[in-house]
Amino acid sequence: MPQNKETEKLKLEVERLKKELKKKKKYGLVWEDKPEDVVEMCKEKLPVLKEVKGKEIITDKNKPMNLLIEGDNYHALSVLNYTHKGKIDGIYIDPPYNTGSSDWKYNNDFIDKEDPYRHTKWISFMYSRLKIAKNLLTPNGIICCTIDDYELPRLIMIMEDIFGEKNHLGTVCIRNNPSGRSTLKGISINHEYAVFFAKSINSEVGRLPRNEKQTDRYGKKDDKGYYEEVNFRKGGGLREESPIMFYPIFISDKSWRIPEMYWNKEKKEWILQENPKRGESIIYPVDDLGRDKRWKWGLDRVKNESAELFVRKINGKNHLFHKNRMAHETVLPNTWWDKKEYSATDHGTRLLKEMFGELKTFDYPKAVVAVKDCLRVISSKKSAIFLDFFAGSGSTGHAVLELNQGDVGERKFVLCTNNENSICEKVTYPRIGKVINGYKNSKGEKVAGLGGNLKYFKTDFVDYKESTDRNKIKLTKEAVEMLCVKEGTFELVLDNEDFKIFKNQDHYAGIIFDQLAIENFKKAIKDITGKISVYIFSLGDDSFEDEFEDIKQKVKLSPIPEAILKVYRRIYK
Repeated sequence: MPQNKETEKLKLEVERLKKELKKKKKYGLVWEDKPEDVVEMCKEKLPVLKEVKGKEIITDKNKPMNLLIEGDNYHALSVLNYTHKGKIDGIYIDPPYNTGSSDWKYNNDFIDKEDPYRHTKWISFMYSRLKIAKNLLTPNGIICCTIDDYELPRLIMIMEDIFGEKNHLGTVCIRNNPSGRSTLKGISINHEYAVFFAKSINSEVGRLPRNEKQTDRYGKKDDKGYYEEVNFRKGGGLREESPIMFYPIFISDKSWRIPEMYWNKEKKEWILQENPKRGESIIYPVDDLGRDKRWKWGLDRVKNESAELFVRKINGKNHLFHKNRMAHETVLPNTWWDKKEYSATDHGTRLLKEMFGELKTFDYPKAVVAVKDCLRVISSKKSAIFLDFFAGSGSTGHAVLELNQGDVGERKFVLCTNNENSICEKVTYPRIGKVINGYKNSKGEKVAGLGGNLKYFKTDFVDYKESTDRNKIKLTKEAVEMLCVKEGTFELVLDNEDFKIFKNQDHYAGIIFDQLAIENFKKAIKDITGKISVYIFSLGDDSFEDEFEDIKQKVKLSPIPEAILKVYRRIYK
């Protein structure tokens, strides 16, 4: 009897384990997670933002404010999860390619090709950042990540895990190194990849400007615009697919017309009711091999757009052609990109040398044109907000400013980069400054500025080992600039010990540190028109709605720091 009980218990345990196994992944990327110092420190210290005073660049207060954040991108992304959750239209990143040439660090050590955990560390590094970056995208947002062959397979699997396999929009091959890069295996590499994933199945890619080859097709022009001459017979269409599109046309050397005829439903063919006139012949959409095809348009469109059709004699035989017009100055992207302006050496490295001289600035900067085209695919909105949390030399910011100049757009960028080898201070920030304000190149020639605004922030930390009242007060005091970033209000209007008020051109934000100062705060805002975002310190989650009942239509209330702590709990759980 005891043996039977043990057998039953064993069977139950086997069934339980089967159910558990069903819950686990059957397919996907599996790796040994390697703890990362910058991630672990967030269990005791919470990141905030601090503005670097004296480094703001303002050319027009009425234009959007761009942001540069110096610090580890995991910490910057954590802050942005509070300030920009669901606000980013597109993410473009150029992460370490993990080539084994010590091009990046993990826990302060360079990763080289001899490191047995090289791929594992890279996967852990990328996964932790991409996972929290996804929260920043709008519901229709798109992310683009450039990479080469070293980590392409693993990157796609990471992205599939985070964004979903069905949201893989495509992988583009970009010819960025025409002269080729030699390898130990002997095959010269001319390309890299841009991997596009969507936040949801509703996301739509943008269009690209036509290249010279695509534009040259439309070599003819009339009062309606550019067009190419195309045979009216549909090359790939067959008669049986659409019999009604297989109709006769009477044609002569200079003209054509649709004859009198009717559609026979039983035979599924057109029956002529007249014969050709003198000089006319009958043509059908039959190709040179005698195969029955179909015309490109139905009869109604032929009648409505008859001016678009004309006769062209080829080898002594009359054919009907139509004017295929250039419907858009843009085209949908394909998977092979090849422009001379994509060359990283000719249009990335040389551009930085033009801006900074021969001083060594940054290894392998992206060509601005390549970044611009990636951004165009990510979003066609002229008011899009782009994020790059591997900003490097600042090519993404440069590209956004050029896009705005090209179409009078109001796109904004958020750049995040660490300060390894002083890259942020000596390259990223001064580069964006030069693009905004203008500069003299290495030849002494003046390059006009593109205009724009920039705020420079650094990540900082608040000790927060426990959720004590003292720590909550401390976090609230240190989060002021985070709140300004969230609201986009950077101009200080009123500053006292109990509350502060900030604004931009059309919006106000108030921060109340002491609930006893609510009445004084209400007096301070009585002449302000429009909605005001009000953040009130609370040890709990009280937004003090009763105290603002008389002006509830004017204010949007939020308790702090609980809202910030909720975001961090979700990320660091």
